[in-house]
Amino acid sequence: MKIERTDSEILIKIPSDTDLVGLQRILDYIKFREIASKSKASQEQIDKLSKKSKQSWWLEHKAYFIK
Repeated sequence: MKIERTDSEILIKIPSDTDLVGLQRILDYIKFREIASKSKASQEQIDKLSKKSKQSWWLEHKAYFIK
């Protein structure tokens, strides 16, 4: 692995045989952190959104779990 910093970005070079699923999870986390760092939402707003999201997911998928 090789990491380089330029004036405008950080470049990470990894072997082509790297596990892509694991790599995608890492990249998703980095993107989440980047977006979250710019958020002006309060913890209360985040908690409400999380609860609403979970409720919505459950309503859409509960038929798969309850038969």
